[in-house]
Amino acid sequence: MAQGFSRRRFLMGAGLSGLVVRAPWVFADAAGTASGAPITRVIPSTGEALPAIGMGTWITFNVGGDAYLVEQRTRVLETFLAAGGTLVDCSPMYGSSAEVLGEALRTLNARDRVFAATKIWTSDESATERQAEASRQKWGVRRFDLLQVHNLLGWPGHLDSLKAMKARGELRYLGITTSHGRRHGELARIMASEPLDFVQLTYNLFDREAEERLLPLAQERGIAVIVNRPFQGGALFRRLQSRPLPTWAEAFGVRTWAAFFLKFVLGHPAVTCAIPATSQVAHMQENMAALYGQLPDRSQRERMLAYVRSL
Repeated sequence: MAQGFSRRRFLMGAGLSGLVVRAPWVFADAAGTASGAPITRVIPSTGEALPAIGMGTWITFNVGGDAYLVEQRTRVLETFLAAGGTLVDCSPMYGSSAEVLGEALRTLNARDRVFAATKIWTSDESATERQAEASRQKWGVRRFDLLQVHNLLGWPGHLDSLKAMKARGELRYLGITTSHGRRHGELARIMASEPLDFVQLTYNLFDREAEERLLPLAQERGIAVIVNRPFQGGALFRRLQSRPLPTWAEAFGVRTWAAFFLKFVLGHPAVTCAIPATSQVAHMQENMAALYGQLPDRSQRERMLAYVRSL
């Protein structure tokens, strides 16, 4: 992948290759802090703590039955779990990702170690439970922690079904997703009127529309926020990888652009978890290093934005 190559080339050129290939158990040192405790955020509807970096599977786990690639993705998941991550996000839209993820969970005997989150993605609003069960069998989990209506598709019927499933104890949390900045007005209306535990949306250094209404509304309504596309689909690396990191960012554990991007997102008080996706162990190690150390405060985040704008 061009994104992976460019990111790796930048790290090598910056003399940081030793950082990204370190074992997961030294992430605390890699993040520049003596503390080994991962950054967690509370799910407002229950008070449950959740590690603030999760794992996405869009594109990256859609590798079919290729044994080598399935094994490689298994190592990616293993690295994620070893670094303290729990939330793994998938969707029926993602091709073979659910099957590959299920095989990885089986190999690692890790079905009880993940916060299992997937989506309902069908225009048939009567098919909610059937699709959820098909996904559950692919993952091999007892039940999903979180089921989300994907990109608001058929949301009225699906959400009613998810409410009923939650009442029966067949899932723990329910939510709705959007991506690429789409349908924010409709999502806001749903957030204001429905009993959601989670929303998922796009937010990063350059896609910041969610700051205007959605993130404040999530805080007001007590809704957890999962952030997709924190790297803008890799565009942030392509845009900034050749530029120097500001030395002042080391104060809150930033030594790579990945940490810069992720800690900016996590520094917003409404954000519960970011879910970058990767197909490479080294990149997963780098991403998970951002789970340790401090987060930037409001003034530091403004400084991060100003620095990026100056480049």
